[in-house]
Amino acid sequence: MIAPSGAAAVRPPAAGSTVSPATLQMFSALLEARTGQRIASYRSWRIDTALKSLMRDRGLGTLDQLVALLRDGRDRPLADEVVDALLNQETSFFRDAPIFDLVVEAVAAAERRGHRARIWCAGCATGQEPQSLAMLFAERAEAGAPMPEILATDVSDLALARARAGRYTQFEIQRGLPIRQLMRWFDGEGGEWTIKPDLARRVMFRQHNLVADRPPAGAFDVILCRNVLLYLSPETKQAVFRTFADALRADGLLVLGAGETVIGQTQLFQPSRTLRGFYERSAVPTSDGDIAGAS
Repeated sequence: MIAPSGAAAVRPPAAGSTVSPATLQMFSALLEARTGQRIASYRSWRIDTALKSLMRDRGLGTLDQLVALLRDGRDRPLADEVVDALLNQETSFFRDAPIFDLVVEAVAAAERRGHRARIWCAGCATGQEPQSLAMLFAERAEAGAPMPEILATDVSDLALARARAGRYTQFEIQRGLPIRQLMRWFDGEGGEWTIKPDLARRVMFRQHNLVADRPPAGAFDVILCRNVLLYLSPETKQAVFRTFADALRADGLLVLGAGETVIGQTQLFQPSRTLRGFYERSAVPTSDGDIAGAS
């Protein structure tokens, strides 16, 4: 049995959904146990859509057949494939474009404090966000500025494989990538575009589970985790905020999605006093005993 005994209760599927309550419970429990993400009942239609390709490749005709194989528990790769398929990997180049200019400001401020800046893109999906940052900072480096370290992580090995390959469809390219950057940083062939090696080497991609793993080594000046926390339970969010507080420098900044906030979610962060829409550590102890926000 894959679902943990303490799995959160799941509301019945939305009206019109073809997914039974038991099936929704099964997939929701599996996804939450592995990644902390939940499937809202009103989004139960995503299960059919997300798993269609996997079921076709496996020769399965119904979700019940897939559930039976998962409950059997002997096909570990199958469970991994299901989790990968169910993860929300929505992303695009330069999503919420003004944020990127503010990240540049934050990095410049870190550099003025005398160290090489470090950026962590947590939940990077197929890599468009860190690649967008790499373009900005590579062009800035051509003018003589230091190049920050950019670490991008995701729980999905499949998403990371695509990110490392740096290969995107015409549809993905058209979602937010300016033509100037396309011509400067990509090679096109057969309807797809591949990031040039000079840009690809500027981002480090690693597998990391925000729920289960310790934060990456070292301290970061900026952490971006956009449109990930909204899929997590309140308890899981608290743990992730703790991870971010531990990973940030005392004067570091956290960036969330446009529809996300720390207000009412955690006491570890507060709105930044310098950059609108960013968050800084509060004066409360982190897990290592340090006072967040202390210098």
